[in-house]
Amino acid sequence: MSWMVTGGAGYIGSHVVRALADAGITPVILDDLSSGIEGFIPDGVAFVRASILEESAVTEALVEHGVTGVIHCAGYKYAGESVKYPVHTYRQNVEGTGVLLDAMAAAGVGNLVFSSSAGVYGTPPTEVVTESTPVGPESPYGESKLIAEWLIRDQVRATAMAGTALKATCLRYFNVVGSGYLDIYDASPHNLFPKVFTAIQAGRAPQVNGTDYATPDGTCVRDYVHVGDLALAHVAAAQRLEASEPVEEVYNLGSGAGTSVRQIVDAIVAATQTDLTPVEGPRRAGDPAMIVADGVLAARDLGWQMRHDVTSMVESAWAAHPKD
Repeated sequence: MSWMVTGGAGYIGSHVVRALADAGITPVILDDLSSGIEGFIPDGVAFVRASILEESAVTEALVEHGVTGVIHCAGYKYAGESVKYPVHTYRQNVEGTGVLLDAMAAAGVGNLVFSSSAGVYGTPPTEVVTESTPVGPESPYGESKLIAEWLIRDQVRATAMAGTALKATCLRYFNVVGSGYLDIYDASPHNLFPKVFTAIQAGRAPQVNGTDYATPDGTCVRDYVHVGDLALAHVAAAQRLEASEPVEEVYNLGSGAGTSVRQIVDAIVAATQTDLTPVEGPRRAGDPAMIVADGVLAARDLGWQMRHDVTSMVESAWAAHPKD
C-alpha cells in the first residue's frame, strides 16, 4: 500500500510522511520545495520534485509508484498573505486541487484525504464550531480551501455516477504547532510560534493583544493542535478510506476548549527561559474572544484526541526551532 503526500516536504506534510511509515504504509512525497525543506525528507522515501500544477508529472508519479491514495497537504497556507496575493492563492489551492483530481482520475487512484482549514468558518456565530456550523471564510485563503472542498465533493459525486467512485474526506483545523522530531520545525515566518521564538532570540518581548476579553484570563482563546496529533488523524483517515469504511465529508480536528493567548505566551517564556517580560497591547480589530473546533466526530471515526498539552506543544516546538 502506497500513499502520496503532496507537500510532503513541508512542516505538516513531513510529519504525515513519517506517521504513514510508522503505520506500515509506504509514503511517496510530491513537493516542489517552494516552501518545503528537502532536509525534512527521510532517507529511503521516494521523492518527486514537481509542482501540484504539473498534471503530467503528478499523473506519472501516481502510476510509477503504484499509489492507492493521496493525502493532499500542498498549498499556499498563509491567510494574511493571501489578501495580498489572491491570484497566487487561488492558483495553488484551487487550481492545484483540480489538477490533482484530474491526475488521480487518469491514474485510477480512488482515495483522497484533504488537509483543509477551519478558516472556512470565518468568524462563526458560536464560539465552538461543529461540522454543521455555517461557513463564511474571510480571506482568499479560507475561500480557496472551501472551494477546494467543493471541487472534491463534486468529483466524488461525478465519479460515483460514472462507476469509478472517488472516496474522500476533508480535515479542518486551526493553529498547528509543536514538533514530533528534532529535525522538523515550523519554518513559516507568518506563524505564531516561530514569530515569537524569533522575536525572543532577537531580544524583543512577546506581546499579548487584548487582555479584557470575556474569557477566564482576559485574553483570546484559540485552538492549537500538535502537529503529531494532526498527522495521526490524517493517517487514520487514509486507513479508513483504504478499508472502504464510511467517512464523513468533513471532520473538525480541535480541542473543543482551546488555549488562551496568555497560556501560550507564559509557556513560551518558560520554555525559552527568557527574562523578557511579556508586553500587553490593545485588542486587534476583528479578534473574537474565542473560536475553537469541536472534534467529536473525528474522535468517533478517526480516534482523534489531543495527546499534547500546551507545555509539550511549546517545548517540542522550541526544541526543534533553529537556534543559529
